[in-house]
Amino acid sequence: MGAFDVVVLGGGTAGVHVATEAAGGGKSVAIVEAGLIGGESPYLACLPSNSLLLSAARGETWEDAVARRNDVTGGLDDSAPARRLADAGVTVIRGTGRLRRPGTVEVTLVPSQDPEDEGPVTLTYADLVIATGCEPVAPPIEGLADIPAWTTAQSLCSPDLPRRLIVLGGGPAGCELAQIYAAFGSQVTLVEAEPALLPSEPAFAGEILATALRRAGAEICLGAAATKAERTTDGLTLSLADGTRIDADRLLLASGRRPRLSGLGLDVLGLNLTPGMALPTTTTCRVTGTDEAPEASGRVWAAGDVTGSTHTHASLYQARVVAANIMGRHREADYTAIPRCVFTTPSVFAVGIVPQAGDGLTTVRADLGDTARARLNADDVGAVELYAEDGVLVGAAAVGPDASAWMAEVTLAIRAKVPATILADVVHAFPTYGEAMETALRELAEARGSLVPAGQEKKGSGQVSELDMETPEDDAIEQHQAVVADENETDVRREVPFEVNEADAAEQEVAVGFDDDDYR
Repeated sequence: MGAFDVVVLGGGTAGVHVATEAAGGGKSVAIVEAGLIGGESPYLACLPSNSLLLSAARGETWEDAVARRNDVTGGLDDSAPARRLADAGVTVIRGTGRLRRPGTVEVTLVPSQDPEDEGPVTLTYADLVIATGCEPVAPPIEGLADIPAWTTAQSLCSPDLPRRLIVLGGGPAGCELAQIYAAFGSQVTLVEAEPALLPSEPAFAGEILATALRRAGAEICLGAAATKAERTTDGLTLSLADGTRIDADRLLLASGRRPRLSGLGLDVLGLNLTPGMALPTTTTCRVTGTDEAPEASGRVWAAGDVTGSTHTHASLYQARVVAANIMGRHREADYTAIPRCVFTTPSVFAVGIVPQAGDGLTTVRADLGDTARARLNADDVGAVELYAEDGVLVGAAAVGPDASAWMAEVTLAIRAKVPATILADVVHAFPTYGEAMETALRELAEARGSLVPAGQEKKGSGQVSELDMETPEDDAIEQHQAVVADENETDVRREVPFEVNEADAAEQEVAVGFDDDDYR
């Protein structure tokens, strides 16, 4: 098909954004994708999962929830996003790409009914963007290939509601799927080899979520890995390392993923990656090891899951960095404040550093149950933890209703390195869950010896009412008296007696086919 300024391998969130931006900037662009244009998120991951979670919270039937999910995902039809790319000037090529030499990609086309479309075709580039996403990893369980098992993608596009379901993996996807199926009536057992759910996040988050899932009817098995799976006359039996045996009709694998890099021919660029290894990148998202290559061989960039950033919003962020640099506008990525979310009920939000023993971070905590909003909602399940170093936030985690919404300010605070003394002076609307942060932030500020930024003088404040609103010390009559100048009174400025604040390819096939080895 010829020469292009930019060739993008992978048509997910990152690839689509880079291609669109580069084409809009006058570059000739080709995007290579064998499956669904748009990637996993809108079809097989984030959107269908959140749709089913919302339906569960609303008390909808399974049939209605499936219908709504299918509507949200567009019936796995990617013709509209593919058309938008074409309208933007991007050449869409249905196939898989492999590097043959620096500057050249060979594309094996997806079989079509047109004999003239049979590949392969050769593309040349000045800039190559690797955005091929990630793929599921099958856990080492004896007999796994012989039992009825789902990948996460299959579970999110299936109309079936299993009577008994084992969810293997207690990470974000496993917890969301366990809650979904438990809410709609499946007998769910969630198995996690680590001693807690969400093992990569602060311990309290997994503990609160485990309690919530048990309340929803799910059984939680922690601290024992699955070792053997057997087919039975009415389903399957999964054996754990501690001797536990669990019967079910289906096993849902949510136990791990890895960057999809095999078959790309990266060795021709001098890159030797071990299986499961992410593409190393510079702060500009250039692939490390290729950033010193001669310009004539083309520049190589990476964005999305291939870099180890497994969140859709992180993929989009990297794509913006890549697009800017391709267009000559220097930009560097900063990963200090990338949010991590689990959209269960209650939801989990984390950002920045997770504290480790002996790291010297200051940790403060506040319970949502102490807020008026929790009392109004009759919901005391939730907490906030903040982690600071030298009076500046470096990490945070929260569990509670829609936590990602009212914790957004913490993401900004970490990214901008706002001192805790300033954050402690921020006023939160009443009554909201965000008020829980005021307690924690004031504790951090007090640890630094001040509640307000240097140079600001604390005004006198009045008494606090039962509604947590500051009021003047004088009574209401005096507050509303007309201000009349006394002839004998000099013009003296009086202080107000209260404060005024200014304030992929396997699961992405268009036919949605799944190989036996595809454990997404």
